[in-house]
Amino acid sequence: MPSITKAVFPVAGLGTRFLPATKAMPKELLPIIDKPIVQYAVEEAVAAGITELIFVTGRNKRAVGDHFDANLELENQLLSKGKTELRDMVRNIVPEGVSCIFVRQPEPLGLGHAVLCAAPAVGDNPFAVLLADDLMQGQTLPTAALVAAFEKKAQALLSVSEVPHTQVSKYGILRPGATGADGFIAVEGLIEKPDPDDAPSNMASFGRYVFTSEIFGILRSLPPGAGGEIQLADAIDLLAARGKVSAIVNPARRYDCGDKFGYLSAIVDFALEAPEYRDDFIALLRSRLADFDVR
Repeated sequence: MPSITKAVFPVAGLGTRFLPATKAMPKELLPIIDKPIVQYAVEEAVAAGITELIFVTGRNKRAVGDHFDANLELENQLLSKGKTELRDMVRNIVPEGVSCIFVRQPEPLGLGHAVLCAAPAVGDNPFAVLLADDLMQGQTLPTAALVAAFEKKAQALLSVSEVPHTQVSKYGILRPGATGADGFIAVEGLIEKPDPDDAPSNMASFGRYVFTSEIFGILRSLPPGAGGEIQLADAIDLLAARGKVSAIVNPARRYDCGDKFGYLSAIVDFALEAPEYRDDFIALLRSRLADFDVR
């Protein structure tokens, strides 16, 4: 099995939870301070050795492509003003040797359908899938961990974490099998957003995956699931029934930036991690907490 050099980014969603901000701007370009959410996912993929970035876009997502394209006018203006560092930052959003491919999802028919739209660009190669809404922070990020794990076990792999029992209805939840000495968790099934009383575990699959091209055959024949959409979780469940899915524990901290509170949490934590903002930001927070008499 070849190594993983391709990653799929489904970015065709409408971002209705962030309206009206996302009426004209893709939700994936909402910034965490000065960098859009989707760029963090791209940097995570590139750091894991990915060299082909496949974006599955929608009708109103042209700005995502523009962000990762060259902007020679901006670069020349920055250079003429002596702002070489800024020019280099803009130019290197997509590093040399990394290519971008943009595929249109004609209708919003679900995450599984979005992944299937990438099939012509992926071919028979193994590939990663990254959902930009799931922003990761840590020394080791899940895509690198999944790519390394695929070298040992060349099959579909999920990045998973435990969630509180009261929150299992928000996620795809594993029906786990045995955990091997190598740390791989056998996945016997994946249930999309189960009722807490019916959940087989509290182990949730988040927006980082690795697949072989076998997933495309399942998606092509998959009937619509919840919401009348082609659900990636349903395809994973069928693949798991064949004994071809494993999971590894997500090594990073995850922020759900598709949720307003998760997005705010990410901004706060990333500001606290940034040396240029940290001290002033802590002082601001202390001042605001005092204003609200929070002890």
